[in-house]
Amino acid sequence: MALPVCVFDAYGTLFNVHAAIGRHRDACGADADRLSDLWRTKQLEYTWTLTLAGLYEDFWILTERALDFALARYPSVDATLKPLLLESYFKLDAFADAGPALQALKQRGHRTAILSNGSPDMLEAAVNAAGMKNLFDGLLSVAAIRIYKPRPEVYALVTKAFLVAPNEVLFVSSNRWDIMGAAGFGFDCVWINRAGLPDEYPQQTPARVIDSLSALPSVAD
Repeated sequence: MALPVCVFDAYGTLFNVHAAIGRHRDACGADADRLSDLWRTKQLEYTWTLTLAGLYEDFWILTERALDFALARYPSVDATLKPLLLESYFKLDAFADAGPALQALKQRGHRTAILSNGSPDMLEAAVNAAGMKNLFDGLLSVAAIRIYKPRPEVYALVTKAFLVAPNEVLFVSSNRWDIMGAAGFGFDCVWINRAGLPDEYPQQTPARVIDSLSALPSVAD
């Protein structure tokens, strides 16, 4: 039987969404972490509300709008940092466990891909900055269909790109809502629960829960 195609969410799973603030923490001041949390929260909120309304805006535009909101909410943070924060977000740091896990999967013969809300240029920039360009067989973006996760049409991008059935895909995400959507589509799912969060969405459960990508190669085959 063929090895499953291993498909990864990008933001929060491979790339640290709080790295942009981390690079400028001292300049952001006491509200740095609150700003970062709100930036991420609003970014995701905009994808969900627009999709529910049948609308679409590029993920980079939503990322900038979310930062604008966060800066307005926390005026203690110097708003002139906005260009630096956006530049940092465009090339986020990868988690330390990401590269080795991907290399191990490729060595075992798995095909690998990213499936992300991120725009194609964002994904290319992040992958290149992390030195991971040769570790993926595909970078799949919702921009192709102008609908955001967790709509099933998004997960269908994988089965169409690799000509596989849903149960031939191992989907990896740190976002439990993303696992919910992928499991509902029929993917075999691994939830990377780094923060030890409580479970939710009991009808769409992951097949496995691990706290680091380092454990992934041992459960992927």
